[in-house]
Amino acid sequence: MFTGIVEELGEVTAVEKLGDASRFRLRGPVVTEGAGHGDSIAVNGVCLTVVDLGEHEFTADVMAETLSRSSLGALTAGSRVNLERPMALGGRLGGHIVQGHVDGTGRIIERKISENWEIVKISLPADLTRYVVEKGSITVDGVSLTVVDAGPDYFTISLIPTTLALTTLGIKEPGDPVNLEVDVLAKYVERLLGAGAGPATKPGEPVA
Repeated sequence: MFTGIVEELGEVTAVEKLGDASRFRLRGPVVTEGAGHGDSIAVNGVCLTVVDLGEHEFTADVMAETLSRSSLGALTAGSRVNLERPMALGGRLGGHIVQGHVDGTGRIIERKISENWEIVKISLPADLTRYVVEKGSITVDGVSLTVVDAGPDYFTISLIPTTLALTTLGIKEPGDPVNLEVDVLAKYVERLLGAGAGPATKPGEPVA
């Protein structure tokens, strides 16, 4: 489980093609400190498993399913990536509950630069629009953000200087893909309401 608070702007140092999968080697001195084989690290919002560790680097295997459903397939050596370790039990939930399970990808549509922040407009897949609401939470490339405006096929976010400087969102250009993870609570609510929780009980009636 993650929080969407990026700890480090890392770098892809190598990509090895393995048929229907890829092996990434990534540099991240902060996230590799104390890490071990089998640990999880979020890379641009995708939860990956550490396969091997080197000096300030780790490798992770990415299967075809992940490559097809996220923007990781577009990464090459030299690409910058957002890195975050899982939240420690009892730690502060600085962003919101993030699973590291990407729901889809969007693309940067436009950026509007203001004096102290930027407004970024991002395309939204049709099957995700029902989960995105104004002032709700969304994860973009692993960054926990608040939705400013929720349109029929897009949403906007406001980025402060710290986010622009310390994450990939400061260097993304119009047309670039981004990973999206919607609020998991919204998905659970939809599932419960859609499936139904069984017949309603009357006041004082025991629940089976």
